[in-house]
Amino acid sequence: MIAKRSLFFLANAFIFIPSFLSAQSHFKKESIFPTQNKHVHSSSIVEAANGDLLVCWFYGSGERTADDVLVQGARLKKGATQWSPVFLMADTPGFPDCNPMLFIDPNQKLWLFWIVVQANRWEQSILKYKTSVDYLGDGPPKWSWQDVIHLKPGEKFAQTVKNDFKKYADEGMWAEYAPAYIDLLIEAAKDPVKRQIGWMTRCHPTVLPSGRILLPLYSDGYCLGLAAISDDAGQTWRASGPMVGLGLNQPTIVRKKDGNLVAYLRDEGVLPQRVLQSISTDDGETWSYATDTEIPNPASSLEVIVLKNSNWLMIFNDTEDGRHSLAAALSDDEGKTWKWKKHIALTEFGKASFSYPSVIQTKDGMLHVTYSFTDGTNKTIKHVTFDEKWVKN
Repeated sequence: MIAKRSLFFLANAFIFIPSFLSAQSHFKKESIFPTQNKHVHSSSIVEAANGDLLVCWFYGSGERTADDVLVQGARLKKGATQWSPVFLMADTPGFPDCNPMLFIDPNQKLWLFWIVVQANRWEQSILKYKTSVDYLGDGPPKWSWQDVIHLKPGEKFAQTVKNDFKKYADEGMWAEYAPAYIDLLIEAAKDPVKRQIGWMTRCHPTVLPSGRILLPLYSDGYCLGLAAISDDAGQTWRASGPMVGLGLNQPTIVRKKDGNLVAYLRDEGVLPQRVLQSISTDDGETWSYATDTEIPNPASSLEVIVLKNSNWLMIFNDTEDGRHSLAAALSDDEGKTWKWKKHIALTEFGKASFSYPSVIQTKDGMLHVTYSFTDGTNKTIKHVTFDEKWVKN
């Protein structure tokens, strides 16, 4: 088995302030559509130029093994108090369509990224996208283009996987007959077919001052991450170097004032489960070996954004043992400390699940989060609106 990673605590590195009740004018929670019994998951939210909010998610009988899964969406018109009826965003008949993600680029073009799962296996997924410049009206966007993003991680990918694992990873003891997990990944990284498929979306892209777009991706085949890089407004894409670590997934990328990038990642590894981080000092071309932070993570997605005042906001499940607690945390020192925390949703273990948050800050400064909700029977996508004062109260 993989050896347990050690946990190293730095003084005052992750400070949580207790939650208190705040004025309802600063916090609002609603369901985008009535609860129902189909699986709804992995939402993504954006704000259009006219102030509308658009949200998407996948819907169906399950996930990768359910061929009826498709991508749905809804719109909240600016000033409206009720979400529109649900509409179709993408469907590949006979295949699961999963992990949709919305993005509005600096040219105000709307992008929908998602994966089509082949052979009902995550590692066989194909990365697709649609674009629209006509999406401000009622109902679904009017799509003008659709294509597949082809990535070609080369031999340098395989070499980095090998070098980083051999230099940094500690698997612990193995039985004589058991194949070593790291050796299996190193061998798989040599396969050009495996390297080119199975890369999946989850969190919003990051746009650098140069205009470079970094689309964070992950692979359930490798449990590694990378960024799809575009320097021509999305006309072409290429793969960054890998984000290597034991059991990492679903990167979310933020940029520091000094230009360095931080990718926070879900932890699929052994205990203790902590949010992992990987650093890039070259605009996302290469990434450091991912190491534990002190932030708990129960093998669940999270997202981090930089706010207009340069504070960082993290939306995450703040436990190791389940998705029954969803929190917002603020940092005023670029992730060195997280001085304020407030629960968006909280219940007893096993009673409900709140997961896979998507977060934006709108032009008016408000913070909007969507996330998956289920109590085991009733399922929907929740939308929460709040401001920084609510988190700090």
